[in-house]
Amino acid sequence: MVVDDRTLRPTPSRTRDRPVIPRLAVLGALPTFLLAQGSAPPSLSLGEAIRYAAARAVQSQVGALRVQQAAARSTQRRADLLPSLSLSLGENARTFNTATLGFSFRDANGRPAFDPNGQVIGPVRVVDARGTLRAPLLDWSALERWRAARASADVADAEAAQARDGAGGRAALAWLRTTRAMALIDARASDSTLAAELLDIARQQLQAGVGVALDVTRANSQYALARAQLLGARNELARARLDLASALGLAREQLPLLLPLSASTSAPLPTEAEAVQDALARRADIRALDTQTFVARRQLAAIRGERIPALTAYRDQGAIGGATAHLLNTYTWSLGVSVGLFDGFRREGRVQEQQLAVQELTLRAQDQRDLATTEVRSALLDAASATEQLAAATERLGFATQELEQARERFRAGVASNADVITASLSLNAARTLVIDARMAHETARVALARASGRLTELP
Repeated sequence: MVVDDRTLRPTPSRTRDRPVIPRLAVLGALPTFLLAQGSAPPSLSLGEAIRYAAARAVQSQVGALRVQQAAARSTQRRADLLPSLSLSLGENARTFNTATLGFSFRDANGRPAFDPNGQVIGPVRVVDARGTLRAPLLDWSALERWRAARASADVADAEAAQARDGAGGRAALAWLRTTRAMALIDARASDSTLAAELLDIARQQLQAGVGVALDVTRANSQYALARAQLLGARNELARARLDLASALGLAREQLPLLLPLSASTSAPLPTEAEAVQDALARRADIRALDTQTFVARRQLAAIRGERIPALTAYRDQGAIGGATAHLLNTYTWSLGVSVGLFDGFRREGRVQEQQLAVQELTLRAQDQRDLATTEVRSALLDAASATEQLAAATERLGFATQELEQARERFRAGVASNADVITASLSLNAARTLVIDARMAHETARVALARASGRLTELP
């Protein structure tokens, strides 16, 4: 069922513009209306809602910005491994107090050339044009810090994927609640139609003298109940649409038509081993912890690398003189080795702290793997159970429909009161609700399994 509700169509005057991050393309194909405003709203499937919310959510966009920040920090760390070149050009003039030079100039007769109490000489003008090159030839600690910073970008990417999964999961549940409410409206509308039909038959039989007033009262009560349930279903749909609009980042008027709630029973469930293997290989939370552990190990190696001698080359060359017309070339070069021998056991304390951090992350990563395995197994059990419940609910719906038809025939023939018809209609009402809830449970289990396996954005 596709609900033809005019209020679901977008209103151009109330359209909200929000940016879509560049990483949108990696989430798969999106419906046309999500990329071009003003087009007619198509039907929106569960997978499309998940991918759109995953790409458009604020958390997802923040995650993408953090990935770029981590990449910028990696660039900064890489600078420690590359040569640095600077140029300088300066001109200055200064005067001197001869008493501050620390020695005295004397003439050929041994007399002081300057006043022993000091005197000002100058100004002395200096022009200096110079270039300086520093090149780290070997710095193991800086290399490990750069590796850690580069891996931190992968951590940020995994955390961004977690944010996308969270946004997609919220959109999936909102989509399921909305389509369930749509299915309930359809079921309650059918109940109302049936109740109105029974009320009309009871009135006709009363007028013909073959019915009793009690049948009309029963029919009126059933019709009022059906109308009340329909009003409740409409309110539930309105609230579900608000939640879905919030999850998708759209105005309520921009919501597209939704595909009906249906259970995909044709696709077989994966085996437990396949689902667990998928989860361990694809889940973003596990990947984030594994990468954090790798970063911590690189940081530990960087601290230990401070004990390894660092080799640095230095070259300074330029022209200096008292005037630009009389500059002389001067230079300085050096090749130095530096090694930290003792820093009051500070480095040993840092090494111990980082080792404990690595152990903590290793434990957390293993715990997350165990949790993922449990979530996958639980989702598989729920999916298998939901499939069986849906089959049983569908079978019950068939019997309830048959029971109602038989009761209606007896009521039309005048061999029974409408009490049997009302009882059968109540049974059909409950059977329809049971089927809708079973489909909801089936699709919820399918979403839970996809999320536990790391394949949420791949749902159709």
